[in-house]
Amino acid sequence: MTWGAFHQGTRPFFGIIALMSSLNLPPRLTAAREMLAANDFAGALLLYEKLTREFPAAGAVWFEYGAAAAGLRQFELVDRAWEQAMSLESRNTELITMIGHRYQALRQPVKARACFGRAALADPRAINPRVSLAVVLERNHLLAEARAAVAECLAIDPREEQALYLLAVLDRREGALESAERQLRDLLAADPAHPFVRYSCRYELAQLLDQTGRFEEAMVLLAEAKQLVRDLTDTDFLLRGYDHGAESARQFTRSLPRDILRTWDRFFPARKRRPIPPLVFLGGHPRSGTTLLERVLDAHPQVAALDEPTAFVDILQPAFYQSPKLSSERVNQLRAGYIAALLHEAGPAAAGRLLVDKNPSPTARLPIWLRLFPELRVLIALRDPRDVALSCYFQNIPLNTDNVNFLSLERVAKHYADLMDIWLAVREWEGFQWLETRYEDLVADLPREGRRVTEFLGLTWQAEQARFHESSVRKQNYSPTYQDVTRPVYSRSVARWHAYERHLAPILPVLEPYCRVFGYS
Repeated sequence: MTWGAFHQGTRPFFGIIALMSSLNLPPRLTAAREMLAANDFAGALLLYEKLTREFPAAGAVWFEYGAAAAGLRQFELVDRAWEQAMSLESRNTELITMIGHRYQALRQPVKARACFGRAALADPRAINPRVSLAVVLERNHLLAEARAAVAECLAIDPREEQALYLLAVLDRREGALESAERQLRDLLAADPAHPFVRYSCRYELAQLLDQTGRFEEAMVLLAEAKQLVRDLTDTDFLLRGYDHGAESARQFTRSLPRDILRTWDRFFPARKRRPIPPLVFLGGHPRSGTTLLERVLDAHPQVAALDEPTAFVDILQPAFYQSPKLSSERVNQLRAGYIAALLHEAGPAAAGRLLVDKNPSPTARLPIWLRLFPELRVLIALRDPRDVALSCYFQNIPLNTDNVNFLSLERVAKHYADLMDIWLAVREWEGFQWLETRYEDLVADLPREGRRVTEFLGLTWQAEQARFHESSVRKQNYSPTYQDVTRPVYSRSVARWHAYERHLAPILPVLEPYCRVFGYS
């Protein structure tokens, strides 16, 4: 089973290029592949366009052509190129499965599911596409269909570790906790060979133990899981990258005066701004209740809320770092590209609605948001920092330069301080609209706090917002808490940290200033 099946197609493209290099294709592909690996999508696209004319029957070329188009967000060309690749390689289960993972990375789960189903039909004995299909079905809350895909895997191989792990996940989601625990313990006792299963079983079992009050054993399993992850990844490299970026963001923010928005407004005044839909940034530290709030807002008929879209990181942030002194024309182009990406992901129903970009980690890049969107409204979700730290520590998510910090409580505390220090500085700036909302208030009285937040957006509270969980099952969320938002609001996670106070003791002094300033002392 590929790493990408469980991690939603997030593995870097050079891994796919290595796979394709085994095919008997001419060396003239080298330049195009090097451009693709270096994210020079425009240059690669020109070369691949010529190569598809020269080698029209080479499915690998069409696949890579589509990947270059995906980098430029030319989605019609992506579909055309990948359909051609799959038609030419109709029996190539691995290629079709790869295209499914790429569609997952592009936030197109329906097309991903179609690819995995197509790959499974191409090979009645193939495990990978069936496991991948089960993963995407489970993330889309289609549990019966996911269970059927898992059953197909186990019919092929009753000892298939990934399928057995997914079976336990499905049992836990459907409330069969004893069965889920038994299966997870059986898997661990068998010492699974698959690295994802080895550490994910521990994460999943730790969540079950936490849910049933066995806190000490949960912490033991988490420590084991995190050590297994460290053994698989150069975490020191990721942490060095994070520390460099966090310090740069901190210094940049500190260098700006409180009236910086007035200065930026002179360079990009309202008369030079091309119209865009009303836009809201929903941030805060990860695990602060941003997903719950995003779902509540998305249930409003005049709102299209997006769960951690990649448009900011893919489009805006790189352009700003390349040239912070942007002309008004360039800013308008970037804004238009960003909005187009949001609308594409949200779908046709988002036209004319207020857009909410829910993105916790880019809170540390708020100066960029406000430089490019002076009219932006900023909504910051708060939660007891001790609960935030604990919840981050429990998460089993693919590593990047941000969440690599979640492998230890000490690094979680540092990450919290780095991000929230940025917010505490930016909220002192003059001239923008912002609101803080507490997770605990939302849980205690959803209509009251939800109404306050909705009115901050200039809208009127709607009764269906209190029933957000009814519509959440129809939409895929990309947050680690995608399962929780299909249930009504619950209070079990409030003050959860008390059960783990002994383990949190070393980081409590780091978090105490934030508890005090945000009212959690």
